[in-house]
Amino acid sequence: MESRAASAGSSGLPAEEEMPELSDGEDAWEEEEEEMEGEGTAEDRRTCCLFCDRFFSSAEDVFSHCKAEHHFNVSEVIKKHGLDFYGYVKLINFVRLKKPTGAYLSSVSSPLPWEGEEYLKPELEDDLLLQFDIEDLCEPANILPCNGLNESVMLLEQLKHAEHRARLAEAALARAQDDLQKMKLFAQDFVLKADVGSSSSSSAIADLQEDEDGVYFSSYGHYGIHEEMLKDKVRTESYRDFIYQNPQIFRDKVVLDVGCGTGILSMFAARAGAKKVIGVDQSEIIYQAMDIIRLNKLEDIITLVKGRIEEVDLPLEKVDVIISEWMGYFLLFESMLDSVIYAKDKYLAEGGSVYPDSCSISLVAVGDMNKHEEKLLFWEDVYGFDMSCMKKAVIPEAVVEVLDPSTLISTATVIKHIDCNTASTPDLEFSSDFTLKITTGTKCTAIAGYFDVFFERNCHNKVLFSTGPQCTKTHWKQTVFLLEKPIPVEAGEALRGKITVRKNRKDPRSLFITLVVKDRQQTYSLQ
Repeated sequence: MESRAASAGSSGLPAEEEMPELSDGEDAWEEEEEEMEGEGTAEDRRTCCLFCDRFFSSAEDVFSHCKAEHHFNVSEVIKKHGLDFYGYVKLINFVRLKKPTGAYLSSVSSPLPWEGEEYLKPELEDDLLLQFDIEDLCEPANILPCNGLNESVMLLEQLKHAEHRARLAEAALARAQDDLQKMKLFAQDFVLKADVGSSSSSSAIADLQEDEDGVYFSSYGHYGIHEEMLKDKVRTESYRDFIYQNPQIFRDKVVLDVGCGTGILSMFAARAGAKKVIGVDQSEIIYQAMDIIRLNKLEDIITLVKGRIEEVDLPLEKVDVIISEWMGYFLLFESMLDSVIYAKDKYLAEGGSVYPDSCSISLVAVGDMNKHEEKLLFWEDVYGFDMSCMKKAVIPEAVVEVLDPSTLISTATVIKHIDCNTASTPDLEFSSDFTLKITTGTKCTAIAGYFDVFFERNCHNKVLFSTGPQCTKTHWKQTVFLLEKPIPVEAGEALRGKITVRKNRKDPRSLFITLVVKDRQQTYSLQ
């Protein structure tokens, strides 16, 4: 999914563009000092706990409370990760914003979830914890001499002044971040309007294109997609039935849930008797999953880790079971099976199992002239204009839709079987010859693909489900490859072809599928 930029026809700064107005650091600093004159010092203010609604008059009291009541020792976290003052600030703002548990914070490893620059911006206004010297957490306090009253007064005044300056610096930092964002948006807007014909502009646009992995994980941070998946009863109830009806697989076992989302599979496993469940997800939905786990009082069993499975360090070396709902359109779209294979190779103990344990992809012939005309003839007369040139652009795009079973004109055939316990990533790109036995004399207008999923390995009660057009519909629907020219076929005929599936090198989460049917070849994209 490559982004496109419009040409502005100029490589210089457009006349109508003006640099964003930035705050004057020196004037703003003086204004901030004036605004803060007369305000009380830290001793006159109170701040709330990081995890609950209790208020305290000092940072030391907050940290003592967090250690006793919430099992979070800020000193140990600082020492463990070697945090400097800025790392400490990010940690405090991260906790205030995302509301993780103390246990989660104590278990995280590199990359740290609070490393983003956005966590430098104070989440809580006038936060006492952001004005705390972290050296006081790591070193014993200096003891003032009993007869050093004047020195003590001077030191107190210095501390008050330092605190006041820290508050000014905090406000200045927030303004600087706003200024930086203005500059970033201005630069991006300018580059996207620049002449795409110049090599320098092309390079700049390439640099500004969104990272495909970032876009992918960001999409799973939205609630709508999780609601759709949870409401897909075929999907969710199949996993539930497999786990609940085969408790012997999970009882007293350590389970890894790859791409845990809202944590539904992790909770199924915990309820089935798992000793420990580790859920891993890179998207922001994991913070809601933390709340869900706590609401259901499963935090003692389930630990959630934010990050890509390929990059995080899990709090254990091996697991007994890996579960994951990794399937995409046409089974392999999104390439999440790659991550499951990585987890299998690195974390699965000898004798352990991956579930689902096998899947298959099937093809079937479609004869639907009405749909074919709707998709292609439409372009020949669009409000009186000939747009037939669009046909060449429309055909290569695979269509994801629910097929009418009455339009199927052949028996189905399996073109790929995947054993998830033995598969390697090269197995996910393949070519396969196929034969479709025609059942109805008509015209073949498309070839459609779907997949079946199996839970069978070591199962007392086997479970499977299909995304085929003759089964209950799922959110995966079917993937349709429209033929440019329909192929006449007769009942009983063997329609032969070849399919090749490979990843898009520019975006490995999308696919290129090439079909050869009766010497007619067409490559489709699924993205």
